[in-house]
Amino acid sequence: MSSDLKEDQWVWVVIQDPEKNPQYLGQHDETKDVSYIPVFMEKDHALQCMNLLKKDKSLKYEPQAVFFGDVIKDAKENEFLILILDGEGKMVEWIQP
Repeated sequence: MSSDLKEDQWVWVVIQDPEKNPQYLGQHDETKDVSYIPVFMEKDHALQCMNLLKKDKSLKYEPQAVFFGDVIKDAKENEFLILILDGEGKMVEWIQP
């Protein structure tokens, strides 16, 4: 992991089905054949990019702040990469936990 982010730093992720079965909204990059969790540094960036992410239209989604360390732990356990995105949905950094 090469990121300057600290494990106790707050980041924003999109949570799928937050009231019933909360989990990170993961994505799959078909061209690279990798699964990843999109992470944003600001809530506004997460809100701006929610429509760019692939979602199940029958579920509710909301951005939530979580500790970066929790995202690292969960991504590693589930074999996901972490993708830091900016407010336009452009890649800032790939992180392999």
